[in-house]
Amino acid sequence: MASFPLARFTVAAAGLMGFGYILMRATVPTEEQLYNEMAPDIRRKVDASRAARLSREQAAARQADAQLSNPDPDAAKPIWANDRNK
Repeated sequence: MASFPLARFTVAAAGLMGFGYILMRATVPTEEQLYNEMAPDIRRKVDASRAARLSREQAAARQADAQLSNPDPDAAKPIWANDRNK
Protein backbone atom coordinates (compact mmCIF):
# COMPACT_ATOMS: atom_id res chain seq x y z
CA MET A 1 0.00 0.00 0.00
CA ALA A 2 1.46 3.34 -1.06
CA SER A 3 1.56 6.09 1.53
CA PHE A 4 0.24 9.56 0.89
CA PRO A 5 3.02 12.11 0.17
CA LEU A 6 1.98 14.50 2.95
CA ALA A 7 5.13 16.65 2.87
CA ARG A 8 4.95 17.19 -0.89
CA PHE A 9 1.21 17.94 -0.69
CA THR A 10 1.80 20.46 2.12
CA VAL A 11 4.51 22.26 0.16
CA ALA A 12 2.35 22.33 -2.99
CA ALA A 13 -0.67 23.64 -1.09
CA ALA A 14 1.40 26.33 0.64
CA GLY A 15 2.92 27.34 -2.70
CA LEU A 16 -0.49 27.59 -4.32
CA MET A 17 -1.85 29.73 -1.48
CA GLY A 18 1.24 31.92 -1.59
CA PHE A 19 0.85 32.40 -5.34
CA GLY A 20 -2.82 33.32 -4.86
CA TYR A 21 -1.96 35.86 -2.17
CA ILE A 22 0.78 37.47 -4.28
CA LEU A 23 -1.58 37.59 -7.28
CA MET A 24 -4.28 39.22 -5.14
CA ARG A 25 -1.87 41.83 -3.75
CA ALA A 26 -0.68 42.66 -7.27
CA THR A 27 -4.11 43.02 -8.87
CA VAL A 28 -6.49 44.41 -6.22
CA PRO A 29 -6.26 48.20 -5.83
CA THR A 30 -5.99 49.85 -2.44
CA GLU A 31 -8.84 52.01 -1.13
CA GLU A 32 -6.86 55.15 -1.94
CA GLN A 33 -6.17 54.03 -5.52
CA LEU A 34 -9.82 53.15 -5.98
CA TYR A 35 -10.96 56.52 -4.61
CA ASN A 36 -8.51 58.40 -6.86
CA GLU A 37 -9.82 56.59 -9.95
CA MET A 38 -13.49 57.36 -9.23
CA ALA A 39 -15.49 59.83 -11.25
CA PRO A 40 -16.10 63.17 -9.49
CA ASP A 41 -19.84 62.56 -9.03
CA ILE A 42 -19.19 59.19 -7.40
CA ARG A 43 -16.53 60.77 -5.18
CA ARG A 44 -19.11 63.28 -3.95
CA LYS A 45 -21.52 60.45 -3.10
CA VAL A 46 -18.76 58.55 -1.28
CA ASP A 47 -17.76 61.69 0.64
CA ALA A 48 -21.39 62.35 1.58
CA SER A 49 -21.91 58.79 2.82
CA ARG A 50 -18.65 58.95 4.81
CA ALA A 51 -19.72 62.23 6.41
CA ALA A 52 -23.15 60.79 7.23
CA ARG A 53 -21.58 57.69 8.76
CA LEU A 54 -19.17 59.77 10.84
CA SER A 55 -21.97 62.00 12.10
CA ARG A 56 -24.04 58.93 13.08
CA GLU A 57 -21.04 57.46 14.90
CA GLN A 58 -20.38 60.74 16.71
CA ALA A 59 -24.04 61.05 17.72
CA ALA A 60 -24.01 57.50 19.06
CA ALA A 61 -20.79 58.20 20.97
CA ARG A 62 -22.26 61.39 22.45
CA GLN A 63 -25.38 59.49 23.50
CA ALA A 64 -23.31 56.71 25.08
CA ASP A 65 -21.16 59.26 26.93
CA ALA A 66 -24.27 61.06 28.19
CA GLN A 67 -25.78 57.81 29.41
CA LEU A 68 -22.57 56.72 31.13
CA SER A 69 -22.00 60.06 32.83
CA ASN A 70 -25.56 60.33 34.16
CA PRO A 71 -25.39 60.30 37.99
CA ASP A 72 -29.06 59.28 38.35
CA PRO A 73 -29.13 55.64 39.59
CA ASP A 74 -32.67 55.13 38.31
CA ALA A 75 -31.53 55.90 34.78
CA ALA A 76 -29.11 52.97 34.94
CA LYS A 77 -31.93 50.51 35.55
CA PRO A 78 -33.35 48.60 32.60
CA ILE A 79 -36.65 49.85 31.26
CA TRP A 80 -38.47 46.64 32.17
CA ALA A 81 -37.51 47.16 35.85
CA ASN A 82 -39.70 50.27 36.15
CA ASP A 83 -42.67 49.80 38.44
CA ARG A 84 -45.61 51.08 36.43
CA ASN A 85 -48.28 49.88 38.86
CA LYS A 86 -47.60 52.62 41.43
